[in-house]
Amino acid sequence: MISGLALPIILVVVSLFVLMAFETGETIHDRDALSDLRRSQEAAVQEAIKLRQQLETLAGKTAQLAAEGDEGAKTVVDEMKRQGIALGLPKQ
Repeated sequence: MISGLALPIILVVVSLFVLMAFETGETIHDRDALSDLRRSQEAAVQEAIKLRQQLETLAGKTAQLAAEGDEGAKTVVDEMKRQGIALGLPKQ
């Protein structure tokens, strides 16, 4: 009886081992592909961060000018508020 079950058990164990080896290989491949994708996007992300910082500086200085009474800056700040964008004073 035990020898009759040995072959199916061996086949199941070998099948599970092959499945786990295949899944591990696929996971390693996917990880490498994601790493390559992240590296390829790094320059664009750095540019976006730089642009955002410049935009925040510009918005802050515009808000500061508006707070100091500049009519053109007040117009810009009011128009931005009307569009739902709040310009805050720059952080010091």
